[in-house]
Amino acid sequence: MGLEIITFIAAILFGIFIYWRESNGNGAYRLVNRMVNSKKLQMKPNSKKGFIFQQAFLPRLIFLVAVFLFAAVVIEFLTPLQVLVNYQGLSLFSSAIFGTLIGTYLASFIIKSTQAVGAQSDSLEDKFDVAVDRGRDFFDDLKHKDNNAVEQAKEDIKEEPDPNKKSARERLKDKGLM
Repeated sequence: MGLEIITFIAAILFGIFIYWRESNGNGAYRLVNRMVNSKKLQMKPNSKKGFIFQQAFLPRLIFLVAVFLFAAVVIEFLTPLQVLVNYQGLSLFSSAIFGTLIGTYLASFIIKSTQAVGAQSDSLEDKFDVAVDRGRDFFDDLKHKDNNAVEQAKEDIKEEPDPNKKSARERLKDKGLM
C-alpha cells in the first residue's frame, strides 16, 4: 500500500509537469498533427491544443493510458519485472494513470486561477490607488476645514457683541410674551 501511495503522489506531480510543459509549447502535438492529418484538417497556427492541454476528458484519458501502456510493455520486455502480470503491477499501473489524470486537472485549475488572479490584480491595484487618493483628499479636506473653522471661530470671538442690541429676554418682553 505504501508503494501505491508513493506512485500516486509521484504520478500527480508527473501530471502537473506534463500539463505545464504542454501549456508552454505543443511542438510534439503539432508534429503528430502534421503527419496524421491532411492540409485542410491540420490545426490552426495559433491553436495551443496539445495531447493533454485543452483536451476533453476522454482524449486525455486515452493518451495517458496509451503512454503508460507503452511504458509498461517496454518495462515488461526489457527488464525481468512483471508489470502487467500480477496484482501489484496492475495496481501501480492504474494508480499511476489515475494520479497523472488528477495531476493534469490540478495543474489546469492552478494555471487558470493564476491567470484570473493576474487579471484581477491589475484592476485591484488601480482600485486601491483610487481609494488611497480619495482618503488623502478626505484628510486634506478635514485639515483645511478645521483650519477654516478655527479661523472663523477666532474672528467671531474677536467681534464683541453690540451694546445697543437688545437681548433675547428683552425682545420677548417687548412682544409681551414674557
